[in-house]
Amino acid sequence: MTKTIATRFSEAWGLITEKMMSWLDAFIINLPNIALAILVFFLAIIASKQISKISLKLLNRTKLQRSMKALISKIVAIVVVLLGLFLILSILNLSKVLNTILAGVGVAGLAVSLALQGALANTYSGIILSYITQVKYGDWIKTNDYEGEIVDIDLRAITLKQIDNNLVYIPNKLVVENPIKNYSSTSQSRVILECGVGYESDLRKVKDITMQAIVDNFEVVDHKDDILFLWRGYGDSSIDYELRFWINSTSALEVAKAKSEAIMVIREVYREHNINIPFPIRTLDFPESVTIEHQKNNSEAS
Repeated sequence: MTKTIATRFSEAWGLITEKMMSWLDAFIINLPNIALAILVFFLAIIASKQISKISLKLLNRTKLQRSMKALISKIVAIVVVLLGLFLILSILNLSKVLNTILAGVGVAGLAVSLALQGALANTYSGIILSYITQVKYGDWIKTNDYEGEIVDIDLRAITLKQIDNNLVYIPNKLVVENPIKNYSSTSQSRVILECGVGYESDLRKVKDITMQAIVDNFEVVDHKDDILFLWRGYGDSSIDYELRFWINSTSALEVAKAKSEAIMVIREVYREHNINIPFPIRTLDFPESVTIEHQKNNSEAS
């Protein structure tokens, strides 16, 4: 029995040794191909970087957006690397392995697409954002309750730099599926200001001096006709109006600054002309019996 086990062990060890020697022989025989494959791999990496740079320079001559140019150059680099890998497999006589890999890629691609639906949706949306001209680098936009300047568009998210200089990363899918307000799409922006004056005010005088204050303090507003002044209605403690005028700006920050300046200017001119900007006042009336009872309770407590 012991002899049988030793014999089997010896036979197994012989088979292992023979297999390892055959692998070693194959490695030695294919050593030139392996060296060539390694060389092709490094050349493919270097070529992908150089071709990507060249393609980017060529794309810079076109009217495509910066984000689309960067996307195309990355795809070109990936294609060059994949071609290098296929060439390496051919050099190593692994054509059957290549066919197996291509077949497996199809099955794996289906599984990955089901597992990464959100990521693929963001990638697809990133391609759309890189292609459309209404959203581009440097634009000041508002979307998904966030507002800021576009500093980057990649295959995952769009990056906004807000007024406070913080960066916000919004998934591309949310940007594509929700409304976008682009302040940079036109050369002008409208400033809208709401205010109210006391009921005792001369409304025609208020309208005149308010519009004149805007004309005197904003160079882009040449005439009163450039201003829209609308009385909106009777409020609880004031007669409310809405003031609108245009400024040369493509940034929401500049609009906010202009609105702030308009508030200060209007407040100053109202003070000069004794025009009241009222605030809500509440008057509480107590019946006389309640007042007497309250005084009586205070006297007893004393």
